[in-house]
Amino acid sequence: MSIRSLVVIAALVVLPLSASAYSLKHTLKTGTIAFGSCLKQWQPQPVWASVTALEPQAFVFLGDNVYTDVGAYTSTELPGRIGQAYKELSRDKAFKRFGMQKKIDIFATWDDHDYGVNDGGAEFPYQQESREYFADFFGLELDRIGDQEKRGVFYADFRDIGGLTVQFIMLDTRSYRSPLSTGPTSSCPKNRRVPTSDPGATVLGDIQWQWLELELQKPADLRIIASSIQVLPTEHCFEKWNNFPHERQRLFSLLNSTEANGVLLISGDRHMAEISRLDGALSYPLYEITASGLNSALSDLTALANETNSLRTTPRNIVVDNFGTIQITREGEEALLQLQVRNVQGEIMEEVRLKVSELGPLNLDK
Repeated sequence: MSIRSLVVIAALVVLPLSASAYSLKHTLKTGTIAFGSCLKQWQPQPVWASVTALEPQAFVFLGDNVYTDVGAYTSTELPGRIGQAYKELSRDKAFKRFGMQKKIDIFATWDDHDYGVNDGGAEFPYQQESREYFADFFGLELDRIGDQEKRGVFYADFRDIGGLTVQFIMLDTRSYRSPLSTGPTSSCPKNRRVPTSDPGATVLGDIQWQWLELELQKPADLRIIASSIQVLPTEHCFEKWNNFPHERQRLFSLLNSTEANGVLLISGDRHMAEISRLDGALSYPLYEITASGLNSALSDLTALANETNSLRTTPRNIVVDNFGTIQITREGEEALLQLQVRNVQGEIMEEVRLKVSELGPLNLDK
């Protein structure tokens, strides 16, 4: 039974809108996109009241949407415990109330704990069953996500939000991902992780890379690329694209070769929040909003609170429960984006403002 049946969320229509450039004089209005990750289904979920109060047009689940491989769940065999985790989430009263907001479009990808195993990749033997649980819960048609071999959960769709044609690109960083590498030269004492030197190792896999190239050539004003793991930060010891540095560079190269305008990255996984900015990889600044810990952020007493990220736009990260928002407003005849991290009460903890035009020119010929 899907999330739509369980909590009465409106059906997710997978039909692209006409993707023409926005007209500031005639169509521009306000809009909000919300997103988050790392939701422990057995814990209180007060965050949903604040998300609902903002009346977003879309909410993106960035992975670890449930936890299937910890606590009491480990006493249940795979793959059944994955379905059990989704059922527990569906029974939460706060989540049910959020689900009744029919005007909020739902987008989702997965990370390791809802996929089925911590740090899991292509080797996970219950991919197919997990994929079915995922699609059923989020009301996604299996033949509209992933590849023709019925593998993966990647997909893309368009929405008109705030007068902009917004493309949602939902990446799958689990189904095809090669094993993580460790080594004696690691600067990470707990997991000994090092960036792989194997040129054949992958995050997305060839089929997903080919699909992504085609998606980036479609016209849009704003492109929200959702990655369950962080893309830009390179210095921490946990899962990130930089564990596969050639794949990270491949992503930047693809964004350049397709001349993809309007790209914003969103990610989860880390049990904290931050906004990162990378200059020089594209012809415009590349931003990433990490929002992690809908109800499971780590406290400021942990080492995470002092973690280094030279690309972070503020001196410190945010280590309270949080969610992210992208607000589309108007400044004169220009569309303004407000990239925000909010706490459980909905208060803005961090914000970066920029104009849509700062993310590359609109390509009217595409």
